Amino acid sequence: MTCHTSGDLQEIVDEVVPLTNDGEVADYIPALAEVNKHDLSVAVYNVRDNTCIYAGDYQKKFTLQSISKVLVLALAIQDRGYGYVFDRVGMEPTGDPFNSISKLETSVPSKPLNPMINAGALAVTNMIKGDSALERWSRIRDFVQRLASDKNVTCDESVAKSEFETSCLNRALCYFMKQHGVIEGNIEELMDIYTKQCAIEMSCFDLARIGAVFALDGKDPETGKEIIPKGIARICKTFMVTCGMYNASGEFAIKVGIPAKSGVSGGILGVVPERCGVGIFGPSLDKRGNSIAGLKLLEILADKNNFSIF
Repeated sequence: MTCHTSGDLQEIVDEVVPLTNDGEVADYIPALAEVNKHDLSVAVYNVRDNTCIYAGDYQKKFTLQSISKVLVLALAIQDRGYGYVFDRVGMEPTGDPFNSISKLETSVPSKPLNPMINAGALAVTNMIKGDSALERWSRIRDFVQRLASDKNVTCDESVAKSEFETSCLNRALCYFMKQHGVIEGNIEELMDIYTKQCAIEMSCFDLARIGAVFALDGKDPETGKEIIPKGIARICKTFMVTCGMYNASGEFAIKVGIPAKSGVSGGILGVVPERCGVGIFGPSLDKRGNSIAGLKLLEILADKNNFSIF
């Protein structure tokens, strides 16, 4: 595996980095309020020759936050099967914010609209198999390590603790869903697993490599071994297209046109089928919770390289 800097990528980073002035970091999570809003880095993992190009500090660590939702979904479907998962979580996009509770109250039956909003992601995490909270968390961590091919990938305990202590709205979502039979078990144990899942930290390179796995329909780009069954990888990529960029997913599909998932840490996972995986870190966010400079970077990159799947 070789990695090298790219002058072309650096030019795009230099062009869009001023946009970081127009956004804000996710300060409602205390640990995320401490990052430098002007950071911006990108890595692109080419699956055709297993090379990686980058610009910026591509090894700087950040937490996955909502990017973890699509990865845990892949594990949950493997654990429980398609029918079990989607009996409890829907498949439809929503124009509501990612942390909204309103649709749970108006939907019949009362289940989350999709796995990419917080309610749906909490329900999905609740499906991971294991005899204890520790075993379920360990299985999530080990799965992400396999995707990134990095045994050192784990959670940032300080971010996990910060989120656990401030997740009142997520607890409310859990108790509402428990009342309606969507989830079961101990809510505090679920919150512990979920906040650790969101606090898994990695670099742009790690994220690009995970994108490469999805670009190859679930196969490891270096060994060719299946990590995610092809059908499940397809489902995950479809959700990334329809719901991956919060309530900006439609606009993103038009402007960029690839499966992608963002997180409020400023990370973006991008997938270009049969071509490459993309990892971006830019913690300055727009009002919808997406990396403001990262979105523009991807838009320019997609336009220059004809990435759009449409």
